[in-house]
Amino acid sequence: MIFRVVFISLILFVLELYTYQFLKTLIKSKPVVLSLQGLSVLILIYIVYALTQFDRSVGQTQQTMFTMGLLLVVYVPKLLITIVLLGEDVYRLFVGTIHFFGNYDKDAAFFDSRRKFISKIGLGLAAVPFLSLIYGVTIGKYNYKVIKQRIFFPDLPDVFDGFTITQISDVHSGSFDNPEKIKYAIDLVNEQNSDIILFTGDIVNTHAKEMHPWIETFNKIKSHPFGKFAVLGNHDYGEYVTWPNEAEKEANFQAIKKLYGDIDFKLLLNEHTFIKKGTDQLALIGVENWGHNFKQAGDLKKASGSLTKQDFKILMSHDPSHWDKVVQHDDKHYHLTLSGHTHGMQFGIEIPGYFKWSLVQYVYTQWAGLYENLGRYVYVNRGFGFHAYPGRVGIMPEITVIELKKGVSIA
Repeated sequence: MIFRVVFISLILFVLELYTYQFLKTLIKSKPVVLSLQGLSVLILIYIVYALTQFDRSVGQTQQTMFTMGLLLVVYVPKLLITIVLLGEDVYRLFVGTIHFFGNYDKDAAFFDSRRKFISKIGLGLAAVPFLSLIYGVTIGKYNYKVIKQRIFFPDLPDVFDGFTITQISDVHSGSFDNPEKIKYAIDLVNEQNSDIILFTGDIVNTHAKEMHPWIETFNKIKSHPFGKFAVLGNHDYGEYVTWPNEAEKEANFQAIKKLYGDIDFKLLLNEHTFIKKGTDQLALIGVENWGHNFKQAGDLKKASGSLTKQDFKILMSHDPSHWDKVVQHDDKHYHLTLSGHTHGMQFGIEIPGYFKWSLVQYVYTQWAGLYENLGRYVYVNRGFGFHAYPGRVGIMPEITVIELKKGVSIA
């Protein structure tokens, strides 16, 4: 932990050094430059202090999220400035070396002075993430989007043609700080009037008590004709903090499982149920968390029981790496898997129908939206809440509405 803090502090020092040079180039008033740099140093001291105060027995708090947000808002722009000025320094070093060993004025300075227009380029580049991150923590984190997706299946039972599913995921209730925005989101959920609602895990960050202030609000999710079902996410196991003993960790885990019932969701723990309509049915399967790099408590074989390849199956599995590594290759042919987990990293660029990008795509092959392989689909919800960085830029919080259709897609 100490080594990590020292390493981060060293990087921040380099960023501060280049930021100071950047300010000197653009601003001729020395008192203004010193005042801005003094403010920057105070922010740095606060961030370093806050990092040293992180308590693994407590986990994420509003203070740690504020610190993470401040770190990104202040230092991502400074990183871009540093990259630009460092590039200029490489150029200055190259030119200085040529001048030194060539037939040039030996009395001239080795380094040319910094060029103001280069610093202006750095300023323009830095303004983009600065303004974006400010937007993310003030507006973006509660800028809920209802995303509608129609999926065609040739073997969908006829009576389920047009059947609608609302999916929410990754609530992370311990991060919430605005009751009115959460109430608004719940109203959006209710407005969809779907046949069924499915919640694909992470009701809290770590502790069951995080959800207690929000139980009444989430109980306002109205009853759906075919029920309300949920599965656990990786954060629901309390794996990311240090517990005094296993008994307390287990008690918290049991309390978290109870939370789903407290908001009237049926928790599926490596099991399945049947959704019946008329004389036909589809199987709804729920596994515990299974992640390629996270807890693997999910047991697909146990959850599916005696289901066959011919049964129409909807699987809830929190982590999309489960679909990538296991589900899509299973002979039982799971028609539709619903996941979450990635949050789209809460930062990226998305132009619906044309382009989407986030750093998380270099970790997860399926990270946001709909993916298909040989008639097997996975939909990855971008998440209802937020975690670590208290904001969202480009990748907005999502309420998904999926319509099942009989037939073959013409897209």
